[in-house]
Amino acid sequence: MIGTAPSGCTVRPMDAADLPALLDLWVDSWQAAYPSIDFSTRRGWAEGRFAELQGNGASILVAEIDRKLAGLVTVEPMTGYIDQIVVATASQRRGVASDLLAVARGASPSILELHVNQDNAAAVAFYRRQGFVISAHEVNPRSGAPTYRMTWRL
Repeated sequence: MIGTAPSGCTVRPMDAADLPALLDLWVDSWQAAYPSIDFSTRRGWAEGRFAELQGNGASILVAEIDRKLAGLVTVEPMTGYIDQIVVATASQRRGVASDLLAVARGASPSILELHVNQDNAAAVAFYRRQGFVISAHEVNPRSGAPTYRMTWRL
């Protein structure tokens, strides 16, 4: 489902001109979720990660509201893995993340998987409402933070 979504956002494939705003959104969203970590220092990592994901065949889809980026999701169509899903702080709790997951389900209709930090209770609750279940307890290899692998199946 690419087009106008129930939240009023438009979801479309990312284009190269989106990258600076996409990185700003990524930094700002993660900074709001984890204020004790300086995510501006991770901007270069994020830029490289998005390039790596695209190079490996992942789709990067962006949500826009009034021509301003409101969120993004990456999905690997062959595996259903969502490496990144973030929503701009001003657009949170408006249905944008649900719309992004709906588009991800279109790209991978039988399974979606992602990792979420165990201490991110709001995100865990959101994914549960979206039909995801905890399928494994893991550890983020970069940060050492405990994570859940969460899985949605058709």
